[in-house]
Amino acid sequence: MIGTRETAWDHPGADLKTIEAFLYREALLLDRWALEEWSALFTPDGVYWLPIDDEADVRTNVSLVRDTPARREERVYHLLHNSFPAQSPRSRTLHFISNVLVTGRADLEITVTSSQLTYEMRTGDYSQLGLGEMRPLVAQVEHRLRIGEGGLRIAQKKVLLLNRDSWHGNLTFVF
Repeated sequence: MIGTRETAWDHPGADLKTIEAFLYREALLLDRWALEEWSALFTPDGVYWLPIDDEADVRTNVSLVRDTPARREERVYHLLHNSFPAQSPRSRTLHFISNVLVTGRADLEITVTSSQLTYEMRTGDYSQLGLGEMRPLVAQVEHRLRIGEGGLRIAQKKVLLLNRDSWHGNLTFVF
């Protein structure tokens, strides 16, 4: 099964409209730089991952990003509270999500695949590399969502950039 837009599942908190609303809310939090609220969408063991090779063993291969909960908290703190050249000025982003499909279900977890287009821009002088340019970044995103008392939470977010094996420049913002 490649995926389905069907919503035939017994759990009231995980119909397709609820899942889509959850993904849209996550995108809005990222676009507004509400990163602490974004991080709170994850389960206590939730992972944020941008692999280079999604077929490779994560334990022995590098990734663009692989944030365990502690690393994700560190990333969020660093982005919000420390000044550093890679995010000065801060990136502005717009996340567009489409083609949301349920691709797996097991116990209280559901796997959802979507297409994502993220526009990223850092304002500034055109003579500075990467400033004043809008970059489109295209990805296939896989969310493993866990259903709990508080609703949906992210157990894993895997972002497969279309050109993940190419040079990207500054990827210090969150997808």
